[in-house]
Amino acid sequence: PDGLGAVLLATLSFQGATWVLAWFFLRLHGTGWFAAFGFRGPRLVPALILAIVTTAVVLPVMLKMEQFSDFALNKLGWVPEDQAAVDLVMHAKLLWMQIYLGVFTVVIAPLAEEFIFRGVLFPFVKNLGWPRLAWIGVSALFALIHLNAATFLPLFVFALVLTWLYQKTDNLLAPSTAHARFNAVNFALLLWQNHHLLT
Repeated sequence: PDGLGAVLLATLSFQGATWVLAWFFLRLHGTGWFAAFGFRGPRLVPALILAIVTTAVVLPVMLKMEQFSDFALNKLGWVPEDQAAVDLVMHAKLLWMQIYLGVFTVVIAPLAEEFIFRGVLFPFVKNLGWPRLAWIGVSALFALIHLNAATFLPLFVFALVLTWLYQKTDNLLAPSTAHARFNAVNFALLLWQNHHLLT
């Protein structure tokens, strides 16, 4: 699990493909990266502030929800396995691999996932005339792709929050920032846990 090939395959198979598809998508629509993600405009700073404040409020709730989900599944006799991403971080012993996984987790993955889920899928389904399905269905799909029973409910709720941020700010950078902060805290907690397991 900690071999270079396995790490690259695990990290780039979905998000890497997303970046390639995003390039074609933006060219097809005549849009640049900065415009697509909302890096410009007068509403940028308020959007980022709202994302930071929202994450500070929601993050402790998400962590508690994950603990509760884990506890409930164990009580039901279903011991949930760690996410593949968690296994990657826990097995990464080399510093360069930890740095790569950190950059991937905090920068590459949030931007790619927000582009797909909030930037493409949510407005697509909503514009078909199914706003409720756009909110619930796309959020459920976001939680589902992480392939982990214990994190499904917290990630579903978090996806609803990210969708609210996108709707509120009309800026993809807001949910991307919140997503990045969420991932950064979880990544730091994993590194801390891994360090204490080794010492």
